[in-house]
Amino acid sequence: MRIDKYLWCVRLFKTRGLAAESVKGERVLMDDIAVKASREVKPGDHFTLKRHGFEQHFEVKDIPKSRVGAKLVPDYLIDKTPQEELDKRDFLQMAKNMGRAKGLGRPTKKDRRDLDEFNI
Repeated sequence: MRIDKYLWCVRLFKTRGLAAESVKGERVLMDDIAVKASREVKPGDHFTLKRHGFEQHFEVKDIPKSRVGAKLVPDYLIDKTPQEELDKRDFLQMAKNMGRAKGLGRPTKKDRRDLDEFNI
């Protein structure tokens, strides 16, 4: 099965177009090499998905015939993301939720420096 279709089938992307766009944008890696959308996946393959400042690592467990329900995803995919990346994801999610109250306008130069320092 093609990697873009597999990513869509195991619900890592909402649409196949988004999955193909992610592959085309070199955000899907196999053996630390960017892959093309036509790359065939088979059970036992490992791939990395770069998302919003952190990386997720997965192993292909099996190939679905078509898009599967959310409860069936663990039958086809194993999440091998290290704890360090999960902590980074949680931190980025928390930082996203701590944004400005709606309507306060653009951040000042000092606010921007404080935000950049906070993200490091």
